[in-house]
Amino acid sequence: MPNTLSNTDFMQLALAQGRLALPECLPNPPVGCVLVQDNMVISQGYTQAPGFHHAEAMALSRLTNECSAVTAFVTLEPCSFHGRTPSCALALINSGVETVFVGLLDPDPRNSGAGIRMLRDAGITVIVGLLAEETAEDLADFLVSKPLGSSDRNDQ
Repeated sequence: MPNTLSNTDFMQLALAQGRLALPECLPNPPVGCVLVQDNMVISQGYTQAPGFHHAEAMALSRLTNECSAVTAFVTLEPCSFHGRTPSCALALINSGVETVFVGLLDPDPRNSGAGIRMLRDAGITVIVGLLAEETAEDLADFLVSKPLGSSDRNDQ
């Protein structure tokens, strides 16, 4: 009988993806995303250099099939606004993802819960806080060095 991975396992994989983003993603957070269908990873991604793909967009761009019955595991709340890159929350909505697990809410006041609201308003199930402590450890330098409203955050 094959081993089945848990939601925690998939979020661990998303955290590992986020670590691949460093240092190129700076000053943006090193976010990771894993897309899962039928208990199998079908795509993954991490934040690219400022102005290029965020983790969710990278994972979605690598898909070879539809997003029906897909669950996304994202270490930081998907962005809700369009800056240098389009809204990741909107990209997830448009892809047809059904469920999104989020490690931490984004403290950036431009987002700060707005991405979660967008997803939920679109009928997507959102679960916040999976591996929150581990995610906070991975993002600690970013969260500490980027005060709320900091203009150093470059891409969004």
